Amino acid sequence: MAELTHFDNNGNAHMVDISEKQISFRIAKAACSVHMSLETLKIISDGSAKKGDVLSVARIAGIQGAKRTSELIPLCHPISLTKVNLDLILNEKLPGIEIIATAKTNGPTGVEMEALTAAGVSALTVYDMVKSLDKSLIIKNLRLILKDGGKSGRYESS
Repeated sequence: MAELTHFDNNGNAHMVDISEKQISFRIAKAACSVHMSLETLKIISDGSAKKGDVLSVARIAGIQGAKRTSELIPLCHPISLTKVNLDLILNEKLPGIEIIATAKTNGPTGVEMEALTAAGVSALTVYDMVKSLDKSLIIKNLRLILKDGGKSGRYESS
């Protein structure tokens, strides 16, 4: 198993030194889903939720979440994001919304945490916007589905 990089030789938590790492293009994608009743999904699809356009607000919230990742996750580096995108896909088979967040940068460290934070914040925003309609909402399977760039190369989930 690989060494845990956020601990020094004495076992103390620390921020990893990335000053010597190569600048490279990096991309990460994360996904999760918000499960809900079919009636709630229809309200979101129709754009008739009382709080407004659920998908647009959740998309913006996800972008904002990615930009603030280093403020939320203690040992994350603040990085310069070059792109954050959120796809929110209505899925009647769940029923619910599938969320895919993509984060990109040109820098010395990866953007996995930014993509994961974007997906999670987007899902929490969907929850917040429709919780009065559906108490049974469930956020599921927040996970990294792709990362590429840097020393460790490409990873894709199966």
